Amino acid sequence: MQDFVHLHLHTEYSILDGATRVKSLFARCKELGQNACAITDHGNMFATLQFAENAKKNGMKAIIGCELYMTDDMADKTPKSKTEHLILLCKNKKGYKNLIYLDSVAYVDGFYSKPRCDYKTLLEHTEGLICLSACLAGRLPRLLLAGDYEGAKKHAAMMKEAFGEDYYIELQDHGIKEQKEVNPLLIKLARELDIQLVATNDVHYLKKEDALIQEVMLCINTKRTFDDPTRMRFETDEFYLKSGDEMAELFSYVPEAITNTRVIADKVTESVFDLNDKCEPVRDKSLTPGYIPDNGQTAYEYLKDIAVKGMHKKYKVITKEIQDRFDYELGTIADMGYLEYYLIVWDYINWAKEHGIPVGAGRGSGVSSIIAYSMGITDVEPLQYDLLFERFLNRERVSMPDFDVDFCTERRQEVIEYVRGKYGYNNVSQIVTFGTMASKAAIKDVARVFKVPFNDVNKITKLIEFGTTIAQSLGLQNNKDGVNVGVKELKDIYDTDETLRRVIDIAMKLEGMPRNLSKHAAGVVICGKVIRDNVPVALVNDDVVTQFNMKEIEQLGMLKMDFLALITLTDVKKAVDYIYEQHGVKIDFLEIGYSEKVAFDLIGSGDTDAVFQLESGGMKKFMRELKPGNLEDIIAGISLFRPGPMKAIPQYIANKNDPEHIKYKHPLLESLLNVTYGTIIYQEQVMGIVQKLAGFSLGQADIIRRAMGKKNVEEMKRQRLKFIYGDKDENGNVLIEGALARGVPEAVAADIFDEMADFAKYAFNKSHAAAYAVLAYQTAYLKALYPQEFLAAVLNNRINNIVEITKYVMYLKERDIKVLPPDINKSKQFFSVENYCVRIGLVAIKGVGHAAIESIIKEREQNGEFTSFEDFIGRSDIHALNRRLVENLILAGAFDQFGVARSVLLEVCGELIDMAAGIAKQKESSQISFFGTVLEETPLHVDYPKIPEFDNKTKLSKEKEVLGVYISGHPLENYMEKFHKFSFSCVALADYEEDEEGNRTYPDLEDGTFVTMGGMITAINKKVTKNGANMAFITVEDVYGGIEVVLFPKVYERYKDKLELEAIVELSGRLQLRDGEKPAIALDKIKIFDDGSDEEEKKAAAPAAKAEQPKTPKEYLCIVLNGDEEKLKDEIIDTVEQYPGNMVTYLKINGKNYVLKQGARNCKGLFYELAGLVDEKNIKYALI
Repeated sequence: MQDFVHLHLHTEYSILDGATRVKSLFARCKELGQNACAITDHGNMFATLQFAENAKKNGMKAIIGCELYMTDDMADKTPKSKTEHLILLCKNKKGYKNLIYLDSVAYVDGFYSKPRCDYKTLLEHTEGLICLSACLAGRLPRLLLAGDYEGAKKHAAMMKEAFGEDYYIELQDHGIKEQKEVNPLLIKLARELDIQLVATNDVHYLKKEDALIQEVMLCINTKRTFDDPTRMRFETDEFYLKSGDEMAELFSYVPEAITNTRVIADKVTESVFDLNDKCEPVRDKSLTPGYIPDNGQTAYEYLKDIAVKGMHKKYKVITKEIQDRFDYELGTIADMGYLEYYLIVWDYINWAKEHGIPVGAGRGSGVSSIIAYSMGITDVEPLQYDLLFERFLNRERVSMPDFDVDFCTERRQEVIEYVRGKYGYNNVSQIVTFGTMASKAAIKDVARVFKVPFNDVNKITKLIEFGTTIAQSLGLQNNKDGVNVGVKELKDIYDTDETLRRVIDIAMKLEGMPRNLSKHAAGVVICGKVIRDNVPVALVNDDVVTQFNMKEIEQLGMLKMDFLALITLTDVKKAVDYIYEQHGVKIDFLEIGYSEKVAFDLIGSGDTDAVFQLESGGMKKFMRELKPGNLEDIIAGISLFRPGPMKAIPQYIANKNDPEHIKYKHPLLESLLNVTYGTIIYQEQVMGIVQKLAGFSLGQADIIRRAMGKKNVEEMKRQRLKFIYGDKDENGNVLIEGALARGVPEAVAADIFDEMADFAKYAFNKSHAAAYAVLAYQTAYLKALYPQEFLAAVLNNRINNIVEITKYVMYLKERDIKVLPPDINKSKQFFSVENYCVRIGLVAIKGVGHAAIESIIKEREQNGEFTSFEDFIGRSDIHALNRRLVENLILAGAFDQFGVARSVLLEVCGELIDMAAGIAKQKESSQISFFGTVLEETPLHVDYPKIPEFDNKTKLSKEKEVLGVYISGHPLENYMEKFHKFSFSCVALADYEEDEEGNRTYPDLEDGTFVTMGGMITAINKKVTKNGANMAFITVEDVYGGIEVVLFPKVYERYKDKLELEAIVELSGRLQLRDGEKPAIALDKIKIFDDGSDEEEKKAAAPAAKAEQPKTPKEYLCIVLNGDEEKLKDEIIDTVEQYPGNMVTYLKINGKNYVLKQGARNCKGLFYELAGLVDEKNIKYALI
């Protein structure tokens, strides 16, 4: 077997190009007898640490490298600048430092389509690096193929001078014609300049048969289909991890090119990463930032002073229990070296609070720390709720503790900027994260490549549960709980449909691979040294991020913090401000406490719209049944209302309502479980049970808790024996007593442990739940006592989310809280409280802009209210006014107080604006009269035309157009109470959860549920099926929103005469919840709503006669083809013909329009298939 080392290899982190999985690579290397390997991903070092870790696990040498994109001048960011490839490999830590510098510079300073480095920068950082001349995309091969031998020779000589014996000319042979041409020239050049040769294989996938996987990946990357003759592809299937014998046969005429791979591998004399016996990075403490107190104290003295002062402020009496816990925590924190960590967190939280930035009460297990509570890092008193410090930090714990902190959404960035300023902009960065091909997305991507119809794809993906892999859904693997969750219907499709089986097989191989990089939503890293000197950095949307993920960053020794944005904190802050503004009352929850009955009464009533964590329909029902009377009940509710523990809710409620019937398996359990009525809910309870019943230390108990949470079966078996029988050391000394020794019968102990183990996989972190229960209580308290101020705050924080605005405006109306329309003299910039009503703010009107509204309000505050429409135009800054702004203010009713019809104001506004602009121009030019005085300014005046006001329907329609909601009235307002009898309304659509792919699930809705609904028909789209049958899709709106209702052919034929725009209807049907689509109702019956009114009222409520109805808008679809894309026209026409319908469809080919004879159906399937052929931005849809 020929000795050989691969020195040019792309993992899956050469994103959507490389298909060599790091975790599979080294097993294959060992099969081939290879004991070393390099990583050279395109322009990045994302996978280098995991590559080194996996190499060590497999007893192999990792050679860390990168295939850089090179250019002549990285400051030249114009199309004329060209890039080429170059391989760099690290010999030692110095080489690694230089490589991460070059790669970081390429991203941060040289990025232009790709991260680019220039030769000037490279030649200044060559120490410790080996350089290979690269593939056909390298400078040497390009110059030689262009016939410039002397240019190539000059370049090679320059590189040799820079790298000396560490510069190699690279040979490759994948059966490509150009390689056959250039290799003899490369050999000649090498021998002329006495440069060594090396053979590589440009590995992009593991085995030859994986070439198909890589081809599909390239299709996904370039949005091409597999049958596209112009798609990007590799010319051969030779880009795999070859054996030494295969490589030796290819390069038998230059054997030194093979043996030099070992020479290069032997030059790697130092591992660039220090890894321990577990193959994890050894933590470099020099990378952990320190905290130096300004007053000269030590970190211990400074922290203790802050904490002691805080403790005396927060506790009126310092009991022995409080002092003992304080001293114990302080000692643990000091002994484990986390004093400065606490101080860093305290510092930026303290800064935020001093600057009026709302900070959350806490998040995660850090809430259990009394030191953190005393310092003001958290705001939940841990002893009152039995929160265990050991859940956060204990002497047996190896990993770093982690304070995650919630900040006000609007001002979170200010805190990050403070941290950057304090620790140095080069020492603080955000963190990379990767979007991966999740199971459903992988199937959809592959199906698009092979042009599999959307309906067939949807048939597969709807059978895959969120969070399960394709293999698990097929029943080929158990899930992480060891349960087979296979779906028989999916397995049947896989076994019987050859096309879909091919799609699924390829998708399984792509599943989990990265498809893009982005910035971690909350992660911030602080380093004791300059970050880019220690880890590579990249650029994501102009933000610098580490190329290593947050786990790797922490393992290396840097400090990872989560700065999370939580909009509810902003809700509370604004509500408190509004309350003080309106009532002069200062809300301080430290003074108020967390036991006010008014808050619990509101929660128990189920009236929890806008109440943190308690807003969903299911949670409302739970709270009505639970009737919480204290914060412990809220903590439990938040912890129980999740998949898994939800099954314990009925027993929990029954036990709460009838505590006499609670039975404990052993008396020792009562003190631990009485707060949750005999039910195990929290991880802390699991830890308490093993401590109290078996004598574990809380540190040892935390090990059990983690083993249970991770479903570590072998560790669980060991811990079960210790729990029952105890544990001794080799000398017979008792380490753990065991439950048996403490008087618990063996069978009872076994039963308790097994029950814990079953529930621990769902058990929640009580510290986290407690912090969130505090915020739930705060929002409930504010809403109960100050509903107008609280909901005004909620609305203002969702000013651009029309769905949320609609929901809460309708909620206000239902609760008889009047919503006042926009008013040019009364409205503030945002929603405000006015005489116990909520007034709509001017920025809520579409198309007005914050700057213009600020200018209007400033004028009003300085010079008094506007007296007329003309006065408004004349006094406003003409540069801030435009016709659309004024028209939208009119349509929103902002000028109604002046008593002039909206239709009239629309007619004259343009003339008045022109007049005002003319006067402004005169002022600016300082035109003067013959008498030397400024021209006298005359008030604006216009004669109002005598035209009728809009009818009410038009008025409301235009109002909704600019506000997004009906305010002065609603076409369905008189029906709201009568619609309550129906089982479904669109308010249910506001309660959803969204996964990382953007797919929504509706926890309170179930596919196939029979529903009834009342509403107004606002859109009708008639379609023709492939079989020529007619059907329709209609939109039915109620006061909360709209939903699509599907009339399949038989139902359509029955009710087609009932379909009229703006008809008020009642309907019944079954909910359709399909993967990737919005909820819909499959119609069963529909009829004009009978509200029991007399004939005259019915006539008044009926829609206008057809002759008077506005023309139904027409749908248009345009597919734009430019340049060579013209050749796609036949394929696009074929695709459109698969979706016949009434949508006018035309192709725009190089500027000319061609209308297709057959119209198309407006559906996701069509757009899905078209997006596989052309760029999505070239698919235009219009409703005219």
